[in-house]
Amino acid sequence: MENTYPGLNNDKHGLTQLGRIVLDGWLFGLIPETEDCTGWPVGRMQNLMEQVQVKWDLYSNLPSRLPPDLLKRHGELYDRAIQTARAKGWDPELGEDE
Repeated sequence: MENTYPGLNNDKHGLTQLGRIVLDGWLFGLIPETEDCTGWPVGRMQNLMEQVQVKWDLYSNLPSRLPPDLLKRHGELYDRAIQTARAKGWDPELGEDE
């Protein structure tokens, strides 16, 4: 059986590498906010990651280079994700493998 992503809502804390791909997919309108990618196979997540990277490349991978509407949306999405992650025990001081 192919590995699948548990979905942003079931992710360890939501700010994992794949969780950020979902958030950025929402940011750039690549997937609707109702889609948290639950059950997506790794290959499908890779495709989304590549689409997100193309979008970020337009802005040199810097939120500060986003146009005002996307910058505002980025702040809203990530502020909400950070609040959720902290409620799940995420500590920004810990490394990826905690």
